[in-house]
Amino acid sequence: MDEVLDEVVPTEDLKKYEKVYHEQLSSGKITQKAQFEYAWCLVRSKYSGDIRKGLILLEELFHTDKEESKRDYLYYLAIGNARIKEYNKALQYVRGFLQIEPGNHQVHDLEVIIKRRMDKEGLVGVAITGGIVLGIAGIAGLAFALAKK
Repeated sequence: MDEVLDEVVPTEDLKKYEKVYHEQLSSGKITQKAQFEYAWCLVRSKYSGDIRKGLILLEELFHTDKEESKRDYLYYLAIGNARIKEYNKALQYVRGFLQIEPGNHQVHDLEVIIKRRMDKEGLVGVAITGGIVLGIAGIAGLAFALAKK
């Protein structure tokens, strides 16, 4: 299940759905299907700028589309936010989805993965901070030793 947050859209797919979206955009009539498919590809991009653009498109759809489609938007909003390490926001979308469909195992699994990544990166953050503190202490010690000479 971890792969859902690591999957990268094939370039051909992104280009295909981007072309359809921009053709419709230039004609002034974008279908919800074209916007969703393009957003779905963007959210799976390896570039955070693309992911953010996809999130904007999904949020627009969420606020304007029918109720039965909202669950799909919430799911991909959660994935996109998790991919750019906006874990708290991702969990909000997961919880919103689970309010609509509490028994969805796929979304429960996504919640577990997001929490696991939060924990892992929290520990990494602590290790980096600790390393910086040790580095500063080492430099201060070296400066102190040199000053005594």
